[in-house]
Amino acid sequence: MPDTVAVIGLGNMGAGIARTLAATGYDVLGVDPSPDAPARAGADVTLVQLQHAWQRAATVVLSLPGSPQVESVLLGQGGLVPAGVTHRLVIDTSTSDPLSTRTIAQRLTADGHGFVDAPVSGGPSGAAQGTLTAFVGGEDEAVAEAKSVLDAITAHSVHVGGPSAGHTAKLINNLLCATHLQITGEALRVAQAAGLDPERVVDAVNAASGRSAVTEINLARWVLPGTFDSGFTLGLMARDVALAAQTATALGVDAPLVDDVNRTWQQTRDRLGAEADFNRMAQP
Repeated sequence: MPDTVAVIGLGNMGAGIARTLAATGYDVLGVDPSPDAPARAGADVTLVQLQHAWQRAATVVLSLPGSPQVESVLLGQGGLVPAGVTHRLVIDTSTSDPLSTRTIAQRLTADGHGFVDAPVSGGPSGAAQGTLTAFVGGEDEAVAEAKSVLDAITAHSVHVGGPSAGHTAKLINNLLCATHLQITGEALRVAQAAGLDPERVVDAVNAASGRSAVTEINLARWVLPGTFDSGFTLGLMARDVALAAQTATALGVDAPLVDDVNRTWQQTRDRLGAEADFNRMAQP
């Protein structure tokens, strides 16, 4: 049982995480009601019902759309707390509302379970290759218990603080990425209007102080070639930026630039569609 891990949510990220865990020697159970879940998960992942996951897996990894789904899976009907099982370790890799995460962590800890929020960055390719970056929040004992699983699915993880700190740090990361994409797109349009070759401008920027992961990676892989197939949607990034703005407001932080970036991402999502690749924000 200690080597059995259940992955709940077998979307682009969860399926890659499940396959990576199976490849590193874990007995992996998968939970996802979608009819195409078996194909995404692969032959080495055993599909089970949620209640069977609680009974058979000592560690549960969540890869869900957001806090409402996490709350339902852990606290709702058929969830972990109502299941009445003894100690389980929950590792939530979803991008969630930190305030909700704090409440969930308190409920699970009071019920005898361990909880670590470890949202990840690196996209579906990182999940499939075990090279994700994790922003880890949780009590020291729970984080230590989660180490072997996190080591299997990440190339880099940082314990940034107590419960909910990981989700806060992930929102900060995505807020910065979203802001960089927005301003990069505007800058490229200025370059084009001035008659400059965007690729040459990017080469110059990447050797100077204006560079970022967006100019070094996103532009070369998805924007300038026009592929726009990163696997992360504009709708998801707009959601994350909105969560970051809501968190800033809840914490009483005056963040006018965050508010502006949030408005632009919501408007762009409405204009281009939620399913568009998020890198379209920077298309010249």
